[in-house]
Order: sequence, then structure tokens, then C-alpha cells
Amino acid sequence: MSFVPLAERLRPQTLDDYIGQEHLVGPDGLFRRFISSGAVPSFILWGPPGVGKTTLAKIVARALDRKMYTLSAVTSGVKDVREVISQARADRFFDSPSPLLFIDEIHRFSKSQQDSLLGAVEEGVVTLIGATTENPSFEVIRPLLSRCQVYTLEPLSAADLDKLLRRAVEEDAELKKRRFEITETDALFRFAGGDARKLLNILDVLCGAADGDVVIDDSHVIDALKENVATYDKGGEQHYDIISAFIKSIRGSDPQAAIYYLARMIDGGEDPKFIARRLVISAAEDIGLANPNALLLANACFDAVSNIGMPEGRIPLAEATVYLATSPKSNSAYLAIDKALGYVRSGGRHAVPLHLRNAPTALMKELGYGASYRYAHDYPGHFVRQEYMPEEASSMRFYTPSDNARERETARVQEEYWKGKY
Repeated sequence: MSFVPLAERLRPQTLDDYIGQEHLVGPDGLFRRFISSGAVPSFILWGPPGVGKTTLAKIVARALDRKMYTLSAVTSGVKDVREVISQARADRFFDSPSPLLFIDEIHRFSKSQQDSLLGAVEEGVVTLIGATTENPSFEVIRPLLSRCQVYTLEPLSAADLDKLLRRAVEEDAELKKRRFEITETDALFRFAGGDARKLLNILDVLCGAADGDVVIDDSHVIDALKENVATYDKGGEQHYDIISAFIKSIRGSDPQAAIYYLARMIDGGEDPKFIARRLVISAAEDIGLANPNALLLANACFDAVSNIGMPEGRIPLAEATVYLATSPKSNSAYLAIDKALGYVRSGGRHAVPLHLRNAPTALMKELGYGASYRYAHDYPGHFVRQEYMPEEASSMRFYTPSDNARERETARVQEEYWKGKY
């Protein structure tokens, strides 16, 4: 019996064996051109877990017969990066092609770690291949991103997953010893969620749960997974369940539950910047104008986590979590923009009133652009009542203050200004 996981045993060795990502590896795909020409730029592979990012990097290295250094952003620091770059310099001879440097989860590298790569990439000491599950536009520093091409990998389709399943049961040396009865694949593909590794792991579970023939149908898949569900899967269903419970606990003003779910995510290896981004969203959506400082603190938390990483990042995450959970709540701005967008998209694109229009040319002034506009700062209290809405929307009201101390004062001032207009 092999102790090598099924996903590793079935890892493709060539582009012809690779499943999915036809836009990159198909007959006219870029990666076939890279391999045929031998000219490979630095690039970043962006896509969800289990879609073949690491495999594609290994295939490129093998096909070009290039040495490939590998670092994991989870376990490697600046010292490791510098050591690899130093080794790459030492190993390179004259005009030989630069070795490849593959960095898994590059989005977890801090700014200083990414900075340490810049010179080597720019000088061609290494050709960088990064893999990330997060949008590199947000996670990779601009100077490094400008030196890399970004290629997006998509979740595997049902057809791709079916092809992978058939290959596993028909070609894997261990699985060929078993008899498979495949009658339904809906549950299997649904739980896999476009992730090849997850599908093969589920297949391993099904094989381990069966004494004789392996039956693959919806009920067997569901029963097997009930007994083997992971405590936290940062790429799967638990990931979405726990982040949902976390945000709802903050919205519900329960700091104890919010901290509990935060601990679950940290202990499970969740990307701290993913958590920090959700705190920023929660601050804007759920606390909003009841306490505008919440958004400032949440943004500061994101910056702190990005700069210091883990494990210290757990502290600003906890601080922001407790602050948001104990803040007064308002979703008035969230409701206002959605109501306004609904109005605009349903036909509410009216002409801007003439007195509010800019008049950079004499002709525009002759046409009345900007005429009769009253400058608010010229009036007592820096306010003068005039119409800002298009005539067709003059009675529309999108923002309604919520019932909290700050917005009650906002409502009082607005009523004093507009005296029942809205």
C-alpha cells in the first residue's frame, strides 16, 4: 500500500496530462509557447486552492530543464529569500537561463520580504513564479507586480472533475486494485468545489471507508464526509461558515463569540489579511455612521497585520474585533447607496441641474451653466438652501439616519436645514 497521498501520485508531469485551464495550457495556450520558445517571464498564478498552480510551475521547470528553488511564504523569511538568491547567483554560469524561484502563497509575504526579491527579479538572477489565492493587485507590492505577468486560474469545471475522477480510478496503481461503482457524482463534485486536491482527498476517504467495492453516489459521499469533516478548512465550507459566524457575532454586538471565532480562524491557519479585510467591510457596513472611527481602526488593523504578520498580528486583529463588536451599529450608509443604485439603474439617470454644472468655456456660461449657483460658504452657518437634485428626483430620499446618538444629531441638523423637504 502506498503512503503517498493520491493527489501527489496523480500530479501531472506534462501539459498534456494537465486537467483544466485550457486558456493557458490548451493548444494555443501561453504556457505551450513559453515551453516551446524557452522564454519564460516572471509570473504570478492567481486562483483558488487545488486548481494546479504548483503543478503548472513544476511542469514549466521540468519541460525547460531549469532548476527551481521553492519557498513557502508561510515558513520562509527574508533570510531564506536572500540565501536562495545568493545560491542562484552562485549556480548560474555565463548566459545560462536564470533558475526559477517558486513562492507558494506569495500574498503572505510582508512588504520587506517582497522588497528583498526585487533586485534579483529585475536583474534576471531568478525568474519568479508566485502562487496566490488572493488578488495580487492588493497583496503584491507594485514594483514587484510590475515585473510579473499575472495569470488567472479558474476552479475546475464538472467536466474537468469527472475527467480527473476517471483518470484516478483507471490509472492510479493503488486504486486499480479496487472495484469502483460510480452512479452519482453531484455530491462529490459539489463538495470538491472545483478543487482537484479536494476531490482526490474525498476519493481517498471513500476508499478508506469501504471494505470491498467502492460505491460513489451522493449518499455514500455525504455519509463518509460527515465522519471525516476537518475542524477548520480554510479553503472549504468551514472557512465560509466560520467567517460568517464571526461577522454576524460582530454585527450582533457579541465580543465573546467574535473573539472565539477569530481564535478558530487563527488556529486553523486562516490568512490574517483575509480576516482584516472582513473587519474593514464590517466597520463600513455594520457600524457605519454610528461610529466612523471604527472604519479608521479597521483600516489601521489591516495595515498593522500587513506590516508585522503573524503571530503578533493576532493582537491588532483582536483589538479591532472587540472594538467593532462593542461599537454602536448602523447600516444607514449601506442602505442608502443600495437604494440610490437601485434608483439610478431603474431609469433615474436625470440631467444635472444647470446651476450645478461646471462652466469652463464661454459658450457654457452663455448656455447658463453654473448660473445662479450659490456658494454655501458665503452664507451664515456655511449653508444656503437651494436645489441639488435633478427636478425628477427632487423628493427622493436615499439616506435615512439610524437611531443612534450620532445620527440622531445628524437628523436634527438635516431637518433644520431642509425643513421637511425630504
